[in-house]
Amino acid sequence: MPAVSQRALDLGTENAFVVLAEVNSLIRQGRDIISFCIGQPDFPTPVHIQDAAVKAIRDGKHGYTPSAGIAELREAIVRDVKRTRGLDVDANDVVVAAGAKPFIGYSVLSTTDYGAGHEVIVPNPGFPIYDSQIRANGAVPVPLHLRESRGFNFDPQELADRITPKTRLLILNSPHNPTGGIIPRAQMEAIAEVLRKHEHVWVFADEIYGRLVYDGEFMSIATLPGMLERTIISDGCSKTWAMTGWRIGYAVNKRLAPFFTTWITNTESCASQISQWAAVQAFDGPQDDAKMMRDSFLSRRDLIVKLLNDVPGVTCQSPGGAFYAWPNITEACRMIGAADSEEFRKRLLLEAGVAVLADIHFGPRVPGEGQHIRFSYAASNEAIEQGVARMADFIRKNTKV
Repeated sequence: MPAVSQRALDLGTENAFVVLAEVNSLIRQGRDIISFCIGQPDFPTPVHIQDAAVKAIRDGKHGYTPSAGIAELREAIVRDVKRTRGLDVDANDVVVAAGAKPFIGYSVLSTTDYGAGHEVIVPNPGFPIYDSQIRANGAVPVPLHLRESRGFNFDPQELADRITPKTRLLILNSPHNPTGGIIPRAQMEAIAEVLRKHEHVWVFADEIYGRLVYDGEFMSIATLPGMLERTIISDGCSKTWAMTGWRIGYAVNKRLAPFFTTWITNTESCASQISQWAAVQAFDGPQDDAKMMRDSFLSRRDLIVKLLNDVPGVTCQSPGGAFYAWPNITEACRMIGAADSEEFRKRLLLEAGVAVLADIHFGPRVPGEGQHIRFSYAASNEAIEQGVARMADFIRKNTKV
């Protein structure tokens, strides 16, 4: 039997999909499971976007497009970047892919060399594909710890301490997955000040949740002096317009756009033409549905945070954006005799029928920060109320001390 490469064996994954497979298996066995593990809107894609896709199909938009995306979509993104960030960019700076996720890998590939020991500073906890793509592409991940006491942000001095001559890329994610934290303007300015002393470091700004901000304001580091040229703005349609399955994301950077385009030619050829035409309507069409979804997520945030803070042994900060809650369950673990958040998660699923993710699904635990789990509150109020009630009952029934 031929061997499998060590790189394939070592490749990481997104554990939300692993847990979802567990959930689906239990459901097939007849178990009643309330799931909070997948981060995708529970709304349908707005009708005017669906209609644009149908029209594209009927109009014969079935073939390849330029690898960077159709001109109409890239121009719509230019207008949107101006509206949402106040930045003037050119359509030639914009590249469209099959979702925003591919640009994580393309950015690592375009800024680091395999096996050269080049380093990528990555938030911890963080979206697991960051670490996975860094390692798979032969670079070295350097975790930058997010602290609960700082609203799940990092100390800019800790960033400065981690930058070395080998550093090639810093990943920023605001609003943040998994904590829902937001980098406020003052901290973003402090980060930019650190980076100005290190001109060899690129920035990957993962802004996929940028329209889902509830407290404060959305802030892109690309808007600060000297930052646009070295920042890769990454965004897409999945979260704002409930288009996860349509697979449309984009990146903006003048210097790297030609390289991203070549990577796409080498891999996916182009994003779906039908989805691209639908995305034009997402950016340029009515925004009433997007606002409705955002307002619903805000209401759900307030509900789940209130309920979680009433659960024995649980405390939960109010996340400023996205649709994730990151409750601290250190005391709850102690109360029920669970060794850590992963044991708590497994028991909560099997004994109470509630599916969440554990902190270790998003990187190594931050020293001294205790145990956490992630709820995606892209779920109905009824599911939130029932799921948190089950968790509270589970803790009460199993409390040993």
